[in-house]
Amino acid sequence: MINRDLIRRKIVQLTYAYYQNSNHNMDNAEKELMFSLSKSYDLYNYMLQLIVAITQEARKRYDVEAARAKREGEQEPSSRFAMNQFAVQLEENKMLLDWIDVKNSSWDEDIEMVRKLYTAITSSDLYADYISGAIDEELKDLSDYDRDREVWRRIYKKFIMNNDDIDAFLEEKSLYWNDDKDIVDTFVLKTIKRFDPAKKAKQELLPEYKDAEDREFASKLFRATILNGEAYQRYMSDASRNWDFSRLAYMDVVIMQIAIAELINFPGIPATVTINEYVDLAKAYSTPRSGGYVNGMLDNITRFLIQRGIITKELPDRKQKNKAQAENNANKE
Repeated sequence: MINRDLIRRKIVQLTYAYYQNSNHNMDNAEKELMFSLSKSYDLYNYMLQLIVAITQEARKRYDVEAARAKREGEQEPSSRFAMNQFAVQLEENKMLLDWIDVKNSSWDEDIEMVRKLYTAITSSDLYADYISGAIDEELKDLSDYDRDREVWRRIYKKFIMNNDDIDAFLEEKSLYWNDDKDIVDTFVLKTIKRFDPAKKAKQELLPEYKDAEDREFASKLFRATILNGEAYQRYMSDASRNWDFSRLAYMDVVIMQIAIAELINFPGIPATVTINEYVDLAKAYSTPRSGGYVNGMLDNITRFLIQRGIITKELPDRKQKNKAQAENNANKE
C-alpha cells in the first residue's frame, strides 16, 4: 500500500524537519521516517475499520427498530444496509481483525463521528435508492454481492473522501495523519473493488509494502538526501548559475535536493518521471510559483548531471519536453 508517491511525500516532510531540528541524528531521523510510513498503513486499516463501525451501528439500530416493529405489529425495517454482504465480509476479514488486535484499535471512543456519518448516509438519496431497491435496476448487470460492494464504494466516495470533518478528526487523532488521507482513500477504494465473496475471511488486504524494493527505496533515498546534501546543493549552484536563489523558498531547495538524490541513486527511474514527481511536490508543499521554478531548475540540473557523466539517463530536448508537458497539462484539464 505504501507506494513511492507516499514515500516521496514523507521524505520531503521529514527532510525539511531534519534541517529545522538542531539535533541532526541520521539514525533517529530514519526511524522516524519508517514509523511515519507505518502510520500511513495504520490509517488505511483504520479507514477500513470505519466501514465496519458504521455497519455495526446500522445493525444495532436495525435490531432496535425490528424489535419495536415486531412488538407493535408493524412492518419490519429493511436489513439490507445492516447486513450488506461486502461490509459483513470485511467485518470478518482475518487481516483486518489481526491488525485490530495488534493495535487495539476501536472506533468506540469516537462513536459520535460514526453516528454522524451513519446519519448522513441514511439521509441520502443513495441510501434511499439502495433500501427501496431502486438502485437494483441501475446495477441490474451485477450480482447481489457486487451491488452491495458497489454501494459501499459510492458511499465511501461521497461521504468519507473529501470530508473536512473527518480530515480534522484524523489530524487530532495523529499528527502523522494530517496529510495522508487523500492517498489512503485511493487504496481503500482499490481494496473495496478487489473484494471477492469466494475468498470470505481470507480475502487479502493490501500489504504494507508491495515488495522489499519499495521499503529499501524509502531508506536509501532518505539517507542519500541527507548524507550527500552538501554535494547535491553544489550541483544546484553549478548547474543553475543564471538562477536567482533568493527567489527560492527553502522548501524548494529541499525538494530539489531529494530529486537529485533520486536521479543519482536510482538509475532505473527515468529522469522525466523524477522531475515530474518533484514538480508536483513543489506545487503541493511550497509557494504558488514553486512548480515553475523547480521544473526549470531540475531540467538544468539533470542536463548538467548528464553532461558531467554523473548520471547516464536521457532527457528529451527542451522543445519536445515543453510540448509533452503542454499535452500532459491539457489532459489533466
